[in-house]
Amino acid sequence: MNNFFHVIKDPVHGTMQFTSVEDAWVKPFIDSANFQRLRHIKQLGMGDFIFPGAVHSRFNHCLGCCYVASQIAQKIGLADEERQLVMIACLLHDIGHGPFSHAFEGIFHEKLIRHEDWTPYFLADYRSGDFFQHYNRLNPRYHLTEDKFRVIAEMIMHKPVVKSVLADIVSSQLDSDRLDYLLRDSHFCGVKYGEFDFRWMLHCLAIVQSAEGERLGITHKGIGVVEHYLMARRLMARNIYHSQKKLAIESLLVQLLVNLAENLEHHSSYVSICHTKLGQFLMAANRFNQSVEYSKNTIEFKREFIEKNYVIYKELCDYDVFALIKQLADIGSPDPAVQIATRLQHRKMPKILRLDYVDLKVVENEIQAFKTEHRKKFQDWQLMLIQTPHQSYSGEDDPILVINEQGDIKPISDFSFMINAISDRLEHLIFLCIDKAIAEDEEVRALMKRLQAVPATIA
Repeated sequence: MNNFFHVIKDPVHGTMQFTSVEDAWVKPFIDSANFQRLRHIKQLGMGDFIFPGAVHSRFNHCLGCCYVASQIAQKIGLADEERQLVMIACLLHDIGHGPFSHAFEGIFHEKLIRHEDWTPYFLADYRSGDFFQHYNRLNPRYHLTEDKFRVIAEMIMHKPVVKSVLADIVSSQLDSDRLDYLLRDSHFCGVKYGEFDFRWMLHCLAIVQSAEGERLGITHKGIGVVEHYLMARRLMARNIYHSQKKLAIESLLVQLLVNLAENLEHHSSYVSICHTKLGQFLMAANRFNQSVEYSKNTIEFKREFIEKNYVIYKELCDYDVFALIKQLADIGSPDPAVQIATRLQHRKMPKILRLDYVDLKVVENEIQAFKTEHRKKFQDWQLMLIQTPHQSYSGEDDPILVINEQGDIKPISDFSFMINAISDRLEHLIFLCIDKAIAEDEEVRALMKRLQAVPATIA
């Protein structure tokens, strides 16, 4: 039976082969409604507005991540039941994402609720007796128990597990997630930044001993490919994930949803939206934001909000938001939500003013003073300052370990000048998004000149 393969054709990994046993491990989860929902959530949010090919979904990525996990598990010689656990964990690691992936998290005050906060509730749906019975009928030799599923959940939620090397496959600096999404996002965006030699990386992976027990590391032959991989991660962050126009249009989306949430219950034009699932969720999110802004009991508010609104949240996907954008754009009123929706519907991108390395405090004060002085003429969403720090490699918190020819185990930064140079370094991207409808205004142009004249700081 192990020699019979189920094949998924994938544009990134080619022919992804799963044995009949592996297929039975993951297919019940793949066929579930919660997982199928990921087909309708794009991996890169609104990235396809900038990179037209980036229409791939969390569904694609999770399948790829599961396949990568199976390859790593086989390479380092995990037992079948251990391989089963990491494959399921990697398959479900993104189950908690909402519409447009990370972008949707911006609707909450200070991004207090992220996709990881919803994940335990999605996982709890699988804990029903019916699902376990169905699963175990398909897997008579590899039953799924409460204890096994708890380990899966702990790996997904970044909690300690008995065998650290299993958790490393799910979440670490060499995890299946990164090994898939760098290649996948690079492919669908039509760029080369994220490419690295995955097959050689796989060949060089090894179990290494550390103070925390067995960890996922590499042999000395893999130093070069890890350098390539970390540079790919850095370049994808700078050029794709933190693309100014991508972040700008996603910020406009967040501004639309937040503004709409604040006004849904008080605006006659939005009555029909109030009765949609997305409308109900946005009104609840607005009440949550108002409650937590000045509260010291954030954790309890989060728990209550998620418990009350999970049933709606798990029904939402990109299509709900697109339908909303189209509906608002057709209204044709001067309201902020309608104006932003019109720009998104017709892809009217804002003007970008790069402000890297300038004195951020001076820039913030200048923009705030301008907004205060001209609050009747310009709206907040028409001038948005965005800053995005990024760290390519954390050598201090969780170093990648290398075992050399003599059997010595050391952090990779001890062997690599390049990795040592980028280790624990934050890189910042700062820019101002200006609505093109006001970009040629004399006062706005004067503001832009003043911002460009702000003295630079040391990088």
